[in-house]
Amino acid sequence: MNTAHFNSLSIDELWILHQEVAAQLAQKMLVQKAHLEERLHRIGLANEATRLNRKRRRPYPPVRPKYRNPKNPAETWSGRGRQPRWLRPQLRSGRDLDDFLIDQASAQKRQTN
Repeated sequence: MNTAHFNSLSIDELWILHQEVAAQLAQKMLVQKAHLEERLHRIGLANEATRLNRKRRRPYPPVRPKYRNPKNPAETWSGRGRQPRWLRPQLRSGRDLDDFLIDQASAQKRQTN
């Protein structure tokens, strides 16, 4: 395919061309998908294909919270994934992650009583 003529097109013309290509591609993909699903149905594997996709991911057990926001005890974090918004500024100000441990907070309360 000769792409040299694309340089002579305006942005609007290129955008229209892009939309037409995207629409044609989407249509062809739908036709291809329907064709493949029909073939699976004919050989009796339609239910197998959808069932296999669901079993791939193993179930993970629930994770208990490990850290608690001292200003709002309802906000907790398990220590997995992204750090919550309430924790980031406190760590930047010099506090240690261990300061927010749930077990440590309850242990300190027991020592003061």
